[in-house]
Amino acid sequence: METFPKIISVDDHTVEPPHVWRDRLPSKYRDIGPRVVRAPLKEMTFLGGKFAPVMGAKGDEGPIGDWWVYEDLHRPLTRLDTAVGYARDEIKLEVITYEQMRPGSYDVPARLADMDVNHVQSALCFPTFPRFCGQTFTEARDRELGLLGVRAYNDWMVEEWCGPEAHGRLIPLTLIPLWDAELAAAEVRRNAARGVRAVAFSEIPPHLGLPSIHTDDWDPFLAACDETGTVIAMHIGSSSKMPSTSPDAPPAVGSTITFANCCFSMVDWLMSGKFERFPRLRIMYAEGQIGWIPYILERADVVWEENRGWGGVADKVHRPPSELFTEHVYGCFFDDAFGLRNLDAVGVGNVLYETDYPHSDSTWPKSKEVGAAQMGHLAPEVVERIVRGNAIELLGLTEQGLWPGP
Repeated sequence: METFPKIISVDDHTVEPPHVWRDRLPSKYRDIGPRVVRAPLKEMTFLGGKFAPVMGAKGDEGPIGDWWVYEDLHRPLTRLDTAVGYARDEIKLEVITYEQMRPGSYDVPARLADMDVNHVQSALCFPTFPRFCGQTFTEARDRELGLLGVRAYNDWMVEEWCGPEAHGRLIPLTLIPLWDAELAAAEVRRNAARGVRAVAFSEIPPHLGLPSIHTDDWDPFLAACDETGTVIAMHIGSSSKMPSTSPDAPPAVGSTITFANCCFSMVDWLMSGKFERFPRLRIMYAEGQIGWIPYILERADVVWEENRGWGGVADKVHRPPSELFTEHVYGCFFDDAFGLRNLDAVGVGNVLYETDYPHSDSTWPKSKEVGAAQMGHLAPEVVERIVRGNAIELLGLTEQGLWPGP
């Protein structure tokens, strides 16, 4: 391609700086809220889709890293959190400190500079320490502190990460207290009032011990999203359970089938009846890729047409699932040549582009080159929609692709 549109990435990540909760929690919580401790690593495994680090005590032998500490949780920063700038074979499962990561992971001016290098105009960023939809606060014992932690993160996201220094190029994505749908609805409305149009949610809530979307439990939250035009963004792993096959399967197995949770989740939503009850609802699947979507839509339509009588959906799903998908669901990809060759079966209006900075899968600093190579067979107006146009419409951005702010 002679020209390639400026990218609006709908799936990047922020590594929260140490001060996020220290500066924003009430003083009585600052010593027990999320905080960073430098400590040695005792052991760390990542098998069967489960990440299991163990922090050593001061003076113990072992590599030194920065750890987030919160109640019983000890979560280290790892090279997988921020791998850009390293050769693929140098990216290992190891603990690191803030000084050992690329500054664009946590610093706004450095992030904008890295976006410039990568032909990226604007970016929506998922969390790191709270995990992809705030599971960290959901699992905590102290609900009062957990709610304050969610709100503190959202305030930092809106006011600082996406604040004036970002010049509209960083798009806010906020969290909710997953344990209470009424509180979640209130938080959606609080943030929508200041211009936020995206909220993180779990792809499969029952994996977190929460109700499924087939119940009415989530309806207050869904109603708030429908009312405010807030997009529900679900990242792979947002159910704290990455796809795998066996307890001893190496991470490469899960990395190959990361789309599986998105697949299961999308069928849940299509068969839930929620899109007919909440007609303005929109959902997106970050880092799920798109090549698997056409078959699932074909199969869902067959099941709906032939088996809805006994399949438990006849009374709530009144249209073919593929039609509901077209109106309500967005697939996100960063590297999916197969999906792009079958774009007509997915839908030009249902696809968003991403770069996954600064994770190990990221196409940085060659996202433009990767996209141009895989989209070379598409008409320029189609490329424009995929790379930026759909995101502008979905997230309520300006014509220039910037977040308009509060």
